[in-house]
Amino acid sequence: MDTEVMSVFLAYTAQEFPDDLCVMLIDGAGWHRAKDLRIPKNIVLLPLLPYSPELNPVEHLWEYLREVFGNKTFTSLEEVMDLLCVTLQTLLRNPQTVHSMTCFDWINTLCLMSN
Repeated sequence: MDTEVMSVFLAYTAQEFPDDLCVMLIDGAGWHRAKDLRIPKNIVLLPLLPYSPELNPVEHLWEYLREVFGNKTFTSLEEVMDLLCVTLQTLLRNPQTVHSMTCFDWINTLCLMSN
């Protein structure tokens, strides 16, 4: 990951949701704070406090993935990618599972309105 890839991701997200204000929680990764990062007008980056993984919703998704992968051994990168794709598809089909892992009380208190 780098600043250019993050800029492309933000542009893609902005295009997918052109009529919405998209608020993204970001951690302290360098590409989240880079001067060259291109942030579309309908995207707001909301930084988390430093050293606060307990506030970062995606940390719970990583934990879920670590549990799925466990201590398995794989014979190829393709096997790893297959399991990852199956797992992500499962999450995609079960938004309530993702919601239960990522929708913290403090997120529910945010007031988000576009101008």
